[in-house]
Amino acid sequence: MNADSTNLLSLDRRGLEAFFAGMGEKPFRSRQLMQWIYQRKVIRPDDMTDLSKALRSRLAEHSCVQLPQIASQQVSADGTCKWLLRLHDGSGIETVFIPEDDRGTLCVSSQVGCSLNCSFCATARQGFRRNLTVDEIIGQVWIANDALEALGYRHPNAAEHGVSDHRRPVTNVVMMGMGEPLVNFDNVVAAMNLMMDDFSFGLSRRRVTLSTAGMVPAMDRLRETCPVSLAVSLHAPDDELRDELVPLNRKYPIAVLLDACRRYVEDSGRQRITFEYVMLDGVNDTPAHARKLAGLLRDIPSKVNLIPFNPFPGVPYGRSDGAVIDQFRDILLERNVFTVTRRTRGDDIDAACGQLAGDFIDRTRRSERLRRVAAPVR
Repeated sequence: MNADSTNLLSLDRRGLEAFFAGMGEKPFRSRQLMQWIYQRKVIRPDDMTDLSKALRSRLAEHSCVQLPQIASQQVSADGTCKWLLRLHDGSGIETVFIPEDDRGTLCVSSQVGCSLNCSFCATARQGFRRNLTVDEIIGQVWIANDALEALGYRHPNAAEHGVSDHRRPVTNVVMMGMGEPLVNFDNVVAAMNLMMDDFSFGLSRRRVTLSTAGMVPAMDRLRETCPVSLAVSLHAPDDELRDELVPLNRKYPIAVLLDACRRYVEDSGRQRITFEYVMLDGVNDTPAHARKLAGLLRDIPSKVNLIPFNPFPGVPYGRSDGAVIDQFRDILLERNVFTVTRRTRGDDIDAACGQLAGDFIDRTRRSERLRRVAAPVR
């Protein structure tokens, strides 16, 4: 590999067509190459046997497939898998696979760290280093499928659930790992388009979900450019509390955020918005909070995920009692808000929601950046 090599994982189908056009090749070569890389997991041009020897030679000279490296792999007692992946600059990110009876969900990171500083999140404690590139995002899906196959994972009832290849355990992707995906909009959208391409992993739009803390302008842009499922990290039913838990709320308060949610589902064919709500003992978990939340969501097609808080060292919060969570859920259900309590998975390997931290050094002027992000809307 030379310094001018193009990492083929960084190109979607259109990008690959342009790459091949520059080599004097036909557009269909992009489809062939994608099938080799993503469906057959072949990354050496010499092994792509339906390409001519001359083309394989040029690919070896001018391109590469550079993947993140697995620094560590942990398997939870409940089957959840977590990987610490090492990037080309030495940064570390974490990726988590959650097996279920009818699906295999991969939680994918979009940044090295996160700049939004949500007070209950382990990633925020680590600060922020940089956005991930397209190849670093899609590479997480490639690595997970490869590693899980080596571990013997198979998708149960593949045909019943519309999965064409049971050897690819990842059937769903959630952009809910480290980072705020909409801060890294272009790279995240390009990677999600690759995930959904029929010649790549072939995931349907309903099987790819992006989670945001509420980057309102980018939500509107996403609605127009990449119609995936949307999850919103809400965590509070009023601005005063959400300002404390999710500082981005000072720029895009709840009313502004919910208007964007209404626009996202309007005339779009999308079923509903998922609202994530972490349950913090004595902070946001009272019946009054539940009633106020139900009022906020009464005219938005919604699903609420109640997330038992997953503690980590130094955090000032505790997990709400199970009976408190059940009461909160029942109040929402009584008011016709579809609500489920997320089962905690992988907390014995720090792979549960809010626990991903990676390992890196924050080299940005973080306090200055946070003041900009938290500036109120004018």
